[in-house]
This record gives sequence, structure tokens and C-alpha cells, in this order.
Amino acid sequence: MSDRSSAITRRSLLGTAAAIAATPALAEECRVGPPPHEKGPRVWMDMDQVELDASYDQSVYAPMIAQFSKRYASISETTRQRLGAPKRFAYGPTPIEGLDVYPARTANAPIFVYVHGGRWVLGSAKDYGYPADLFVNAGVNYVALDFIQVDAANGDLRAMADQVRRGIAWVYKNAGLFNGDTKRFYVGGHSSGGHLAGVAAVTDWQKDFGLPADMLSGALLMSGMYDLKPARLSARSNYVKFDDDMEQRLSSIRHIDLLRAPITVTYGSFETPDFQRQSRDFAAAVKAAGKPVELLEAANFNHFEMCESLGNPYGPNGLAALKLMKLA
Repeated sequence: MSDRSSAITRRSLLGTAAAIAATPALAEECRVGPPPHEKGPRVWMDMDQVELDASYDQSVYAPMIAQFSKRYASISETTRQRLGAPKRFAYGPTPIEGLDVYPARTANAPIFVYVHGGRWVLGSAKDYGYPADLFVNAGVNYVALDFIQVDAANGDLRAMADQVRRGIAWVYKNAGLFNGDTKRFYVGGHSSGGHLAGVAAVTDWQKDFGLPADMLSGALLMSGMYDLKPARLSARSNYVKFDDDMEQRLSSIRHIDLLRAPITVTYGSFETPDFQRQSRDFAAAVKAAGKPVELLEAANFNHFEMCESLGNPYGPNGLAALKLMKLA
């Protein structure tokens, strides 16, 4: 055997050994679904605690989560390079109560207010600038909200929901600052932001804010939660201080009587089992109440791909947004 052949063989063996050593860790990182375990007592529907916790942990069903977070940030930065820096406004007294407006190029343009996700503990308006390309190019003002995270709110989701609703109300009242048309006023959110946007959709805007009861023209609820009961039973209760009032007040499915705008509910076929069920059940309840709703299942999309698709006019959420606003 020549020296070269011997070297190649040694390198090949070393590479193979390294691959074998890395396989368990890689396999664990790429595993989809809960870990193998002995079935325990049922906690929610047919799920035991391990399965329920997995169903409310997106990383279990959508591996490589860090890639998506980094990409949201990088494509948001390139969006700002194309469109310019957004206009920044404060809607409340604390530093986090601000919002980014990516203005449309024409006056009297529709408005879309976006509520970001992140398990109620992560995310910022800055990292969700990337959908602005789609909206601005379609002639729509795109607004991304910042709001308190649940750990800073001492585990109380009501504080988050209050800021989100006040932010939305501020945009409606101050639309003239960016030539927005309040007659075409839409909200949307993804994941925990879908939950908060759902709360906004069933808000009594006249009673709570002195605004028209029908101020919302539509809502796009993406991969969200509309009943907090299963989330309360899951490991999310480790950082959210759920109580009966919070569960009742912030479960949109229990307040459909207050819904006054058409909604579109979307989810991916590779979402967690209970996130898929939440979307189907909420849409079915809205339909049963005789109110306008569209339900979209996006085949072969996971949770984070659904979020990213809002920036694509041909992606499931981007196209759904355009259709909701009657722009496609």
C-alpha cells in the first residue's frame, strides 16, 4: 500500500469514527416528536404528560430552531436595507411599548398589525421586519409590535395581552401619522402571537377603548392557541402563572360572541398535534357560530416555516394575508 493510499485510509477511518460518534447527538437534535417513553396517565385528551409537554414545545416537532431564529433576523435586516428603517413610535410609557411602521408608498393604504410569537418569552419587532417586503409591495402599511415578555410580567399573560391591545388601539387612533386607512385595518399573529392576536380579535373595542366595535376588518391567526387549558396543563406552566381568570379571559374560543371580523386560521401539517387541533377546533367553533372563517392547512410546513412564509406572496401565510385583504 502506498503512503498516499495509507493516508486516505486513515482519514476515511477517522471520518467514519467521528460520524458514528456524532450520530446519537445528531439523531437527538433531528428527532421529531416526544422521546420514547412508557405511556403514562392521560393528562389532556389522549396525551400523557410527556406527550402534552412535547405538543407545546415547538422544538420537539421542528428541529434546528436556532437556524430559523437567525434567519428571521438576517432577512429582516436585508428587508430594512431595501425599504429603509421603519418609523418607530411609542404606544405606552415603558421602553418596550413601541412599534415599527414600514409605511406603504401610497397614501390612504391598508394597515396590517403583526404580533410576533416566541413562547411568550422571546422575540422583538426588529426580528419580524421581513414580512414588510410583502406588505409594502402590495400597498399596505406593515406594523410590528413590541410588548412585554411574560417573565418580565411576573408570569402574567394578561399584561402581554393588555399591551398588545393598547398597541393595536394606538395604531388605529394614530393611523394619520403614516397615511393609514382605518377602514382597512387588519391584525395577525403567529404562535404565541397568534394567541394574542386571537385575544385582540375577540376584544370589545368599543367598551374597552372607545373605538368602533367593528374596527377590525379581518384577522390572520397563524399556528396559534385559542384555548389555554392544555397549555396550562403543560410544562409552559413552569413560567406562566396560569389561574382560572387568565385561562377564561385569554381563551379566544370562549368569546366568539365578540368576534366581529372575518378571520383566517392557518397551520402546517408538520405542526405539533395539539397546535393542529387548536386551529381546527377554533375554526370549527367560529363556523358553528355562523361567523366568517377560512381554515388553511399548509401541507408539509412546520411551525417555523409557517412563520417565515408570511414574507412570501406565494407562501401559505403570505397568500392568506393578501386574500384576507382582498389583494390577491
